[in-house]
Amino acid sequence: MMNTTMKKWLRRDTSAAFLFLVPSGIGFALFYLIPFAMGVFYSFMNSTVDSQFVGLDNYRELLASDSFRKAASNTFYFTAVSVPIMLVLSLGLAMLLNQNIYLRNWLRTAYVLPLVVPVASIILIWQMLLDWNGSLNAWMNDFGFDRVDWMKTDAARNVVIIIYLWKNMGYNIILFLAGLQQIPKDYYETAQIEGAGRFRQFSRITLIYLTPTMFLVILMSIINSFKVFRETYLIAGDYPHDSIYMLQHYMNNMFMSLDIQKLTAAAAMMTGCILLLVIGLFALERRF
Repeated sequence: MMNTTMKKWLRRDTSAAFLFLVPSGIGFALFYLIPFAMGVFYSFMNSTVDSQFVGLDNYRELLASDSFRKAASNTFYFTAVSVPIMLVLSLGLAMLLNQNIYLRNWLRTAYVLPLVVPVASIILIWQMLLDWNGSLNAWMNDFGFDRVDWMKTDAARNVVIIIYLWKNMGYNIILFLAGLQQIPKDYYETAQIEGAGRFRQFSRITLIYLTPTMFLVILMSIINSFKVFRETYLIAGDYPHDSIYMLQHYMNNMFMSLDIQKLTAAAAMMTGCILLLVIGLFALERRF
């Protein structure tokens, strides 16, 4: 009798859960899943009107394109450099803010503020700083250094990395702080009694307990690194310096020229690469 009642309750609860999920599922399918599936479908066609199946021809043309290869290499270089820096800085700052330091609450607020500031406002400030006649060059000139055209030289790559770190670090610090506060203090006290130094405590206690949080931070940082197009586009325009010409720039330019086949092929390839990275991260998480 008890099992029958429980099964009926589970069925009723499951039905209610599905009922609440249906509107979100319809919206997700209508605005994300179906358009993406149509985009993948068009990437195998030669045109959106009277289309004919051409197989992988669009992908071959894409891989043979110098502009696409440049955009892809810049994007993956940016991800490979910015994500490890983001991980180290956010973890270090989270460990610092987890201590009883002066103005700790104010510092926590300061690191979260970039998350709520509109991107357009942020870019306006950075443009004022990094323009040829901007504040940074004026300060450098006062100290006897030559002016730098920040967004039209190779320095543009470093500028975008700094903007990305400044904009997204606060979210990762929050995640790491939450993970650090879940570690029992008794473990550190026991380690100190047994003579373990700070480095051993960090490697044997902190990193072990932060492993799930660290995988989440890495995953979110990788996804956010592929969305840096907004900042780059607003600060440098349609055709920025070669060092910051990203995949999203390429796809935006294909959209402006109505080359839908290359646009959808590039989007499908980028999604596939992100999916492979995510699957690899989840495989590593299960192993650890």
